[in-house]
Amino acid sequence: MQLKPIDDRVAIQASDEEEKKVGGIIIPDTAKEKPQIGEIVAVGTDEDLKEIVKVGDKILYAKYGGTDVDVDGQKYTIISRSDILAVIE
Repeated sequence: MQLKPIDDRVAIQASDEEEKKVGGIIIPDTAKEKPQIGEIVAVGTDEDLKEIVKVGDKILYAKYGGTDVDVDGQKYTIISRSDILAVIE
């Protein structure tokens, strides 16, 4: 199955940041913060958006933005253009 966002949305995969343990304390998954950096894996149909970002770009996105989906065992987040804060170069 292929994921194709529509309009001004992009599909991203959150970056795999290493889990940091301070003082041996293990933080449960429910208390961990959602990463805000991801790599674009698909861009929607909006022509203006395609000029700004492309597949493979790393972006910083809004903390509570987007919808998490699971496609063929892979976790993606679908976010709208307004939730993209910056492109990381």
